[in-house]
Amino acid sequence: MFKGKKLKLAALGLTTLLTAGIIAGCGTQKADNSTDGKKNFKIGVVQLVEHNALDAANKGFIAGLKERGYVEGENITIDQQNAQADQSNLKNIAQRFVSDKDDLICAIATPAAQSVANVTKDIPIVATAITDYKSAKLVSSNEKPGANVTGTSDNGPIEKQIDLLLELFPNTKTIGTIYSSSEINSEIQVKQMTKYAESKGLKVETATVSTVNDIQQAAQSLVGKVDVFYEPTDNVIASAMPTLAAITDPAKIPIICAEPNMVKQGGLATYGIDYYKLGVQTGHMAADILDGKTKPADMPIQEAKDLKITINKKNAAALGITIPDSILQGADIIE
Repeated sequence: MFKGKKLKLAALGLTTLLTAGIIAGCGTQKADNSTDGKKNFKIGVVQLVEHNALDAANKGFIAGLKERGYVEGENITIDQQNAQADQSNLKNIAQRFVSDKDDLICAIATPAAQSVANVTKDIPIVATAITDYKSAKLVSSNEKPGANVTGTSDNGPIEKQIDLLLELFPNTKTIGTIYSSSEINSEIQVKQMTKYAESKGLKVETATVSTVNDIQQAAQSLVGKVDVFYEPTDNVIASAMPTLAAITDPAKIPIICAEPNMVKQGGLATYGIDYYKLGVQTGHMAADILDGKTKPADMPIQEAKDLKITINKKNAAALGITIPDSILQGADIIE
């Protein structure tokens, strides 16, 4: 009889263990469902430098991932790094991402993408805020990248930007532009702008800079020679627009910019892209890769989908410029 009780207790213990195991299994299954069955991915994000456009693209990238169900702390871990425009920092950050065996890298701006592409041919790289991937030697072609790099382009509608310039200032004879000598994206834009401006009978005066510290002297060298400044999506200029405006505003020379965040920082107007929305597009491309739907080699480079006119009315007032209602209508206005 005592032996029988021991057997019953043993059976009861086995039943309890099995039940606990089933419950534990159900709990694990529930945890898997909470992330829609996605594994925990490691994502490295490297941004060249802090300025409004790149910051917006970065935020948009995170938002785009979230829209697709990839949320930091739930099913992704994000390592955010900013190189502060230092090439050695870029190299160290890129090597860190490779050593950490990240599942995907987001590179924001051309030099950042070039740095990570130089250290890995295996980890998928999704980039943004790059004018021309092919010219930057990041892809075989923009239509079929062919390796581990893809992303979104911030190549703006340069011809329409110059058309806006001429609509605002029809008596313009000479356009001035300042850009970084080390940024191929800026060189490409200035060449495109110059070609179109010259087709309109305009002259273009240029000055190049290496760092933010060169902007003041470069701007002063063009004052008195130009009627209007045009500034491309150059990272050096974008990070120091107030420095440029401090020279051009007293000289009553307006600045037409290639993107809205530069207008917010002291420019007059643009017909340009929304970097936050561009970042969202980039996040969706990254999600497609994480979902296993495709790979960078087969993903064409995407252009910005949302373009808009942005006007800085405060800057217009400081320059004594009246913006026509035909341009103000439907534009984003910065008061």
